[in-house]
Amino acid sequence: MKKNISFLLVLSAVLAVSICISCKSTAPAPAPQPAPRPQQTQSANADKAKADQARQRAMDFEAPSYFPSEWENAEAQLAAAGDANAYNSAAAAYDELFKKSIPLYAQAREDEIMAARESLISSGFAEVFPQYLKKADDMALAAHAEYQAEDYYKAKDSAAAALAEYETLGVGAKILTARQEIIDRGFTQYDPDNFQKADDVAKSALNAYESGDKNNALTNGEEALLRYNLVIANGWTAYASDRRAAAEKERELALAERANIASRDTFRGAETFFNQAGEFLTTENFKDAGLNYIEAEARYAISRKETEEKRIRAEEAIRIAEEKIEESSGSAIEAERIIEGGSK
Repeated sequence: MKKNISFLLVLSAVLAVSICISCKSTAPAPAPQPAPRPQQTQSANADKAKADQARQRAMDFEAPSYFPSEWENAEAQLAAAGDANAYNSAAAAYDELFKKSIPLYAQAREDEIMAARESLISSGFAEVFPQYLKKADDMALAAHAEYQAEDYYKAKDSAAAALAEYETLGVGAKILTARQEIIDRGFTQYDPDNFQKADDVAKSALNAYESGDKNNALTNGEEALLRYNLVIANGWTAYASDRRAAAEKERELALAERANIASRDTFRGAETFFNQAGEFLTTENFKDAGLNYIEAEARYAISRKETEEKRIRAEEAIRIAEEKIEESSGSAIEAERIIEGGSK
């Protein structure tokens, strides 16, 4: 009986130790974390979307260009954002950049528009086609009114449309200027076919513009301008050759009349322009070559005129001197006669 009791006591002790060991080796299961609520997720997404929209708005009005260091700070805020407060802070930074960029952006567009408009006026285009200038002006004024009303995106689009209108008209102004130069310099004689073709294409451009087909108007306008410029280039090439021949002829006459001696300074000036013209001709700068040959020709002519005037003055001086000699000789004879008469 005692042996059985002892066995039971030993068995109970072993079981107790086993249970303790088992408890120590098994860690308690972690408490489950609550899943994010759908409302919290939606709120975070909305805050991020708000920050992204503010960022895009600032970018659309070139904030990174105007305020690069502040833009980098806002970018860093957005990249590090993880909660509503951080996203809202980043959105506020972008909004502040947007507000600061708006007047700078508007001024830049105004400067571009005014420069394009001034170019039209100085070219004389506005005098020929005042109705087209008014149309572009109306578009620019509409953009300004939208800006004043703080409808910035609409003002942005309107300003871009107005600038495009001025630039399209600018092609017309270049056409007008090129064509007038051809006529004024008489270059039509050098390339009449291209000149006529340019006129035809220019008329097509004008018709397309008036019908509202801006793309074809611009395409035809650029082709017309290209052809007019080709006429000008060919004209200067031929003109330089003609002016060279005229300058050489005037130079030969000046040398024959010894203007290089009698009017040395003027002749040397003519030589300088003549030689410069030759250098421009070598580099195929026909415009400057032609202009320098014109100047050389004029100076050779002036040297001849100066030489002729000096010759006339010299001949007059000789005539006067001879007259004085004759008078002096006559006086001497008369004096001698009187003296001889008085001695008798």
